[in-house]
Amino acid sequence: MTLFEAQTPDPRDEEKAKRRNRIIILIAVLLLIAAGTGYWFRYWPEERVVNNFFNLIEQKNYDAAYALWQADPNWKQHVDRYALYPFGQFQLDWGPTGDYGEITSHKVEGSLAPKSNGPVSGVVVVITVNNRVQPACLWVEKKTKVISFSPRECAK
Repeated sequence: MTLFEAQTPDPRDEEKAKRRNRIIILIAVLLLIAAGTGYWFRYWPEERVVNNFFNLIEQKNYDAAYALWQADPNWKQHVDRYALYPFGQFQLDWGPTGDYGEITSHKVEGSLAPKSNGPVSGVVVVITVNNRVQPACLWVEKKTKVISFSPRECAK
């Protein structure tokens, strides 16, 4: 075949190539968006647990808040398991006599996993309570969603 015998390109082949390239680019963009969204909301379950906890505290529903704190809705049936942080102490800490006084508002500011050399079992959730400057920091276990006080101080 010589140069003069070459076939002319088919316009349908060019359209197929353009369509294939558009699809590849669209899939790549969608994957990037999905990865970014997954990264942005990676600690959303833990933040939601803390938000629900503070909603219960604001409603003065300390029984349900303690159940959420311990991640055990049947905590009253085996109170001896929670002797290290009993319900009475919980009420003192989170009730009107606690460090924050009567809790009337809260805002979950964000969350982060502490820096560590190995795997981390939980997340620190940062909350503004009653519009205070110093935030509250709570630890939430990833698997069980048990809430506790943060082992580290945090700031906004």
